[in-house]
Amino acid sequence: MNMHNWFECKVSYEKILENGIQKKVTEPYLVDALSFTEAEARMTEEIRPYISGEFVIANIKRARYSEIFYNDSGDRYYRAKIHFITLDEKSGTEKKTASTMLVQASTLAEAVAELEKGMKTTLADYCIVSMAETALLDIFPYTLKETSSPTSENV
Repeated sequence: MNMHNWFECKVSYEKILENGIQKKVTEPYLVDALSFTEAEARMTEEIRPYISGEFVIANIKRARYSEIFYNDSGDRYYRAKIHFITLDEKSGTEKKTASTMLVQASTLAEAVAELEKGMKTTLADYCIVSMAETALLDIFPYTLKETSSPTSENV
């Protein structure tokens, strides 16, 4: 299982709206990085092609998602809180372990369906506690070329 370190980065810049008016906006993105410093560097690199003019990474915070379910047809990201339910054999009581996941979808109903589809392979019992749309505009995970070993190229 691939462990990601997700950071939510807020990017502030002057955006020209459809009506031609220039407005300062702050937009959140999610980036995979090993540290706050790397998150800022990766976010800067990823966002530069999309923003003409000056921009600043206004805020970076750690985002704890245990899993992200991608769906290329989805244009939004939903935060799902779920509880894994296990039975304590000794006491016979249920134990709930909270987990937060991110689901890419176009509607709330589609997000629930995508989560359930993604969870089909899990053997654990779970229940969806909440599902809410986030303001995230995009996610930048590591790609295979970024994580490949540099030694193979230096031969």
